Amino acid sequence: MNEKPKLTIGYSVLADRVKNIQLPELTLDHEVLILIQNPAKISFTYPKAARVRSVELSSIGVAKSRNEVLHNTSTEFLLFGDDDVIFLEDGIREALHFLEINPRCDMVLSSAIDNEGKLRKKYPIKVTPLTHFNSAKAATYEMIVRVKSFKDRGVVFDENFGAGTQNYLGDEYIFITDLLKRGGAGVFLPAPIAIHPQDSSGSIWGTQRDLIARARIFTRVFGMWAPLIRVAFFLKSADKSVGVKGFLRFIRG
Repeated sequence: MNEKPKLTIGYSVLADRVKNIQLPELTLDHEVLILIQNPAKISFTYPKAARVRSVELSSIGVAKSRNEVLHNTSTEFLLFGDDDVIFLEDGIREALHFLEINPRCDMVLSSAIDNEGKLRKKYPIKVTPLTHFNSAKAATYEMIVRVKSFKDRGVVFDENFGAGTQNYLGDEYIFITDLLKRGGAGVFLPAPIAIHPQDSSGSIWGTQRDLIARARIFTRVFGMWAPLIRVAFFLKSADKSVGVKGFLRFIRG
């Protein structure tokens, strides 16, 4: 009998997008878990293969779905997936090896490339500890987590943030910083583990909805220090097109 896999690849997906999932073509042993958000009870089909499980939810919201992925995972490690992601085995193997030889590391945050093979954003060029100040641009499909560490610490995605909520981004950042606040540790590892299209909700900036959502993220992460962090974030941003009123609204939160 084969040993239990060490890795689960857990997808969070809307029912009408389940058909878009491309199952990972990996030689390493793994399970696939698909969490399907389907409050409207529409019909759907999903890729079926050995060691593929699905759970259907009547709720919506990506953070809720990812929490169910985490709750339903029994393997040692978990890699989060989206329906438009293709995973890269070499990078995944490198990340898993790092976690195995560094038992005090609870998360590896890796990189991703776009459809043209270019890095999707600016990443560190060497192994770098994760902090409150360098993990705000994390994407879920770049994360491999040590499941027991998160469950033992009670770290989950904040369901008030992320796609499907008014605060439509920031759930990954809060997930990482909550781990750090509770004594966990993570690193960035410069090893591409996924291919993902360039467009992302995280790249939108300047609308009133966006300014409010980002302001709330900093309040959630930094508490009373949030206004100072918002000033620093705004000054660092290359796009100052929101104007004085937008700037003041953003700083006040």
